[in-house]
Amino acid sequence: MTQQTILTPELLQAQIANWCKAYLAQILERPEEEIDLTTSFERYGLDSSVVVGMTGNLGDWLGHKVDPGATFDHPSIEKLSRALAMDEKLFAAVLHSRALGTAP
Repeated sequence: MTQQTILTPELLQAQIANWCKAYLAQILERPEEEIDLTTSFERYGLDSSVVVGMTGNLGDWLGHKVDPGATFDHPSIEKLSRALAMDEKLFAAVLHSRALGTAP
């Protein structure tokens, strides 16, 4: 019997942060260790097309649309991942997708 992890907002926040860190490392062609969760997206030099791509891909991964404007309201990986994990609609959508086996 396999043990299933119970999704909490804190766990979802960590998963989103890890996803964003890996995504930025790939886009910026830098090791993940160089991506700081507290550094602003602006400081990394991300333009609007990169932000739109990132939030679109993140939304696909989560199974729920992520508004590109969220990166302006929450301008770092740490702040964005916390805000998204605390969003009740997004959290419910991720829970639903996982129950169906269609989300990370």
